[in-house]
Amino acid sequence: MENRSHALMAGFFTIALLILTTVLAIWLGRDKIKRVPYEVVTSTAVSGLNLQAAVRYKGIKVGNVTDIDFDEKNPGQINLRLEIVPDAPVTSSTFATLGYQGVTGIAFVQLDDEGTSKQLLVADSNTQALPRIPMRPGMMQNLEKRGQAILVQTEELTRRLNTMLDPTNQKSVMTTIDNFGKAAAAWQALPGKLEPTLARLPELADQAKMTMTEVRTLTGNVGKLSNNLNQLTTTLQAEDGPLARFSLVMDNVGNSLTLDTLPKVQSVAGEAKASLRSFGRLSDSLKERPQSLLFGNPVPAPGPGEPGFVAPK
Repeated sequence: MENRSHALMAGFFTIALLILTTVLAIWLGRDKIKRVPYEVVTSTAVSGLNLQAAVRYKGIKVGNVTDIDFDEKNPGQINLRLEIVPDAPVTSSTFATLGYQGVTGIAFVQLDDEGTSKQLLVADSNTQALPRIPMRPGMMQNLEKRGQAILVQTEELTRRLNTMLDPTNQKSVMTTIDNFGKAAAAWQALPGKLEPTLARLPELADQAKMTMTEVRTLTGNVGKLSNNLNQLTTTLQAEDGPLARFSLVMDNVGNSLTLDTLPKVQSVAGEAKASLRSFGRLSDSLKERPQSLLFGNPVPAPGPGEPGFVAPK
């Protein structure tokens, strides 16, 4: 009986010790920090995210995911409940992304801030709803979308390559390749054709230098000629220059013609007119009586009262 009583006492003692150890462990491991709840709503997949997954703010762990559930009001959306330490600077510009830890595929919620707002994110006092943090696509989601776009482009490229390599287009491709070969051959022959021209380049350069020298000399001569013309123009237009003296001489000639020569010219012109009239009368008389040159002018008929006057009948 004593052996059984000792065994029973040892069993009770062991059970009590286990219970005490468990209670002590629970008491020591309990979280005494009061956390602030937040809500994240997303329509993207949250693969690899589990309950009690870490919540990190710029890489620092600030909380855990306490609930993952579907949104009953909005089918297709997922609600995540986060509990974060109160000293985490969660502001109105804070956003969440889904990150993955190493190669294990275990996901966690990564919080980041744009820095455009300094106002802390708090719950609405009217609706008593949890403060909501927007979620953006993470690196894996972006890679997935871009990967799909790349696959679509790859399929399109493959389709075009198949179309280009179609038997009906192979002849055109081969013709194009042949043309490229001919162009390459012509390009290789071009340096040989250009060698004579390149050999004459030094001579052409010397001729160009001589031409430039002659042009410079001509430019200097033109400049000198321009200066001489300017000097000649200045000399001619001077107050005592040739033009002024010529103008003075012409004025004197005009004055002398007006005062002395013009009256004499007018007198000579009058006498010449009278002489011309007399010569005209003489010419008319000779035309009527050319015999007057030999016999002289006839005696005029006697007038009334003169001897030999006969009155007309």
